Amino acid sequence: MREFGYGMRPIFRTEAMNRLKGKTALVTGAARGLGARIAERFVGEGADVIINDVSLATASATADRLGGRAVAADVSDPASVATMFDAIAAMTDRVDILVNNAGISGIEGDNDARERIRQRAEAMARGEPGEVTEGIAAVTDAQWRRMQAVHVDGTFHCCRAVMPLLPEGGAIINMGSIMGTFGRGGGVPYCTAKAAILGFTRALAHELAPRNIRVNAIAPGWIHTDMTDPLAPLHPFLEMQTPMGRMGEPDDIAWCAVYLASDEAGFVTGQTLSPNGGWYMSQ
Repeated sequence: MREFGYGMRPIFRTEAMNRLKGKTALVTGAARGLGARIAERFVGEGADVIINDVSLATASATADRLGGRAVAADVSDPASVATMFDAIAAMTDRVDILVNNAGISGIEGDNDARERIRQRAEAMARGEPGEVTEGIAAVTDAQWRRMQAVHVDGTFHCCRAVMPLLPEGGAIINMGSIMGTFGRGGGVPYCTAKAAILGFTRALAHELAPRNIRVNAIAPGWIHTDMTDPLAPLHPFLEMQTPMGRMGEPDDIAWCAVYLASDEAGFVTGQTLSPNGGWYMSQ
């Protein structure tokens, strides 16, 4: 399966087991990053994958590479999501697996934020606390609403819209974060959104259990992706804080998603699985 060593990155198996053969999966925000890797592993396990992104061009590029299909929508916009699901209904009569992966960090293109991160890392290297210099007082209404809209509203919109296509035995996977279970200063909007998703997951799991539809969440730890690239100056400190001595790789999350989507997790619902190397151990 894998080889592990303290502070070493894992070697993942790559052979397919067809655990998702015959199933159709929609993965949102899947043009790159964790979503793309989840989609890739789904395809390797036999699934027919539909790639969503805000841009049809970027979604199509990933779908073409994986042999899947592409749709575009801004998940924060209910009208856009409705249009996307109309397109999906024209492609297929069911969606067996929905992965609500679309998300934002809130610091995309924010050079000031990158500079604050650099300064914080330098302070920590000097043995200083590296305290947050700009917190909730600096969060604008627009920043707050955008974060909740993409993560919380987007998850709700897609779960609501998929219901007519989701058969008995289907699975929903929502993307949380250790920031939603642990929290951290300097990221209150993001932490709030991810915590809300975990509560939403539990409530919906109760609601859909009588239909044998499972709803679970993944709460990734610190993973090497383009979303965490701006935090690069802090990576050494995050690795030191992680009992397994490293940050995670996209496959650490993708294989978790494969498990939750498969029949192997047939008795698992309302749960949050958190591949995080031990950075946070209480769920």
